[in-house]
Amino acid sequence: MKNKKHIFSIIFIGSLLTGCATGPSPTGIGLYTDVKGPITTTSLPATKTGKACAQTVLGIVNTGDASIDSAKKAGAISLVSSVDYETTGSYPFYGKTCVVVRGQ
Repeated sequence: MKNKKHIFSIIFIGSLLTGCATGPSPTGIGLYTDVKGPITTTSLPATKTGKACAQTVLGIVNTGDASIDSAKKAGAISLVSSVDYETTGSYPFYGKTCVVVRGQ
């Protein structure tokens, strides 16, 4: 019985530590996430799109640059029309968030 409590405790604590293996989501985080949402928008028309992403594995290894500046550079954008995000992931193992910039 003691062994079962010990195993349960390790699993429970481990699940608390993996909360960083997710990104923003308007619907909350599920076992699998694939959502898109807005950050900001203007009335400027968009002719170009740039995307920048960051990802995490188990909330332990985190890489990437999901900044607006990186997305602007990727799309050769100087005037921003809108900024959105895309989040995909398989909780608690992997998460990826991309910033999508549209503009001129």
